[in-house]
Amino acid sequence: MARRPATGGKRRLSGKPLSGRHALVTGAGRGIGAAVAETLARFGADVTLVGRTIAPLNARARGIRDAYGVRALALACDVSDAAAVDAAFARATKAQGAPDLLVNNAGAARSAPFSRTDPALWRSMIEVNLTGPYNCTRAALPAMLASGFGRIVTVASTAGLKGYGYVTAYCAAKHGVIGLTRSLALEVARSGVTVNAVCPGYTETDIVRASVSNIAAKTGRSEEDALAELVKNNPQGRLVQPREVADAVAWLCLPGSSAITGQAIAVAGGEVM
Repeated sequence: MARRPATGGKRRLSGKPLSGRHALVTGAGRGIGAAVAETLARFGADVTLVGRTIAPLNARARGIRDAYGVRALALACDVSDAAAVDAAFARATKAQGAPDLLVNNAGAARSAPFSRTDPALWRSMIEVNLTGPYNCTRAALPAMLASGFGRIVTVASTAGLKGYGYVTAYCAAKHGVIGLTRSLALEVARSGVTVNAVCPGYTETDIVRASVSNIAAKTGRSEEDALAELVKNNPQGRLVQPREVADAVAWLCLPGSSAITGQAIAVAGGEVM
């Protein structure tokens, strides 16, 4: 007899497929993370917003509570610090129950030629972009396995699927995230927990705006020309929008996506096929 997908035993309200679920989203103060938290709340999930700076998280949490009538908690945490992550998960669990949905979104990007990629830059990219998802997944997984339901989605990058010049450390970290996703998905495939990655191309976020300014400053080009240099990677000729990435993340969290695991899904206008 075929095994039925586990539901974790939580009641869901009609029209709100994630009601009764608790989603923890890292890097949730702005950009993709903020869009993900809002989208999951729109689908009925209670949310915990995690990031380094508490003020924007509190503002986002208030907005989500007012707009969607769900519980929303803001927690300051450095995801590269394992002890801080464990403490944040303990607080989130005490307030809202163990997270059923984990979205590893916190990340950072710094560019440099390989010859100027010193150990400090290397470590910083690995710690936030790879060790951070490891720390959070390690904290979330035991309760998911115990309940028989879980969704782990890491916001990686097309840099996890291909190479880009001058971001060696960032690419290495994002390739590592894809490896983590695929390996863990196999380990927990029969548990009711799915593990996936979403890989945006250049997205209209603060990170990309900073990249545009950096290119302009270093090359003498206008910011418009620098942006065009990035956009040309996308066959649709545009930046991806945070909400588009959030919609892909939310789809992977829905009950009907239980057969989707171990995938790295590009949201990049056809840049990676």
